[in-house]
Amino acid sequence: MRQNGPVPVPPTELTATSRVTVFPLEALTVAYTTQSTDQRDLGDIGLVTVVDEHSDGDELWRLARELGGRTADQDRARWILTQASRARMINAYANLPDATWKAYVRRRFELDALFANHDVLVTGRIALLAP
Repeated sequence: MRQNGPVPVPPTELTATSRVTVFPLEALTVAYTTQSTDQRDLGDIGLVTVVDEHSDGDELWRLARELGGRTADQDRARWILTQASRARMINAYANLPDATWKAYVRRRFELDALFANHDVLVTGRIALLAP
């Protein structure tokens, strides 16, 4: 069953090494990577985070409303994923193929349909530990 909005989750810490795209979005520095729910490595979870030790990732949801003009949660989630996938496609800032990172997830949102190859969007903050 899909939820009605970005669900706050207990702060969840994830650490991994993966491809990370870092890009500017307004006054933020944003990092985008993917996670997989199973061994197929489909990257069905889009992890879009703010590179800032004080962020909780809610800035992304506000920007989707303010800049993207989106008020519905599904539309805001799609706007966030669009910014991330667009930055990756055009190699907007930095593409780190094997970055080690630690993310602090604060929100999880299940999309009502596959979008940009993702079923789920999670947001929060990230620390890049090694390129």
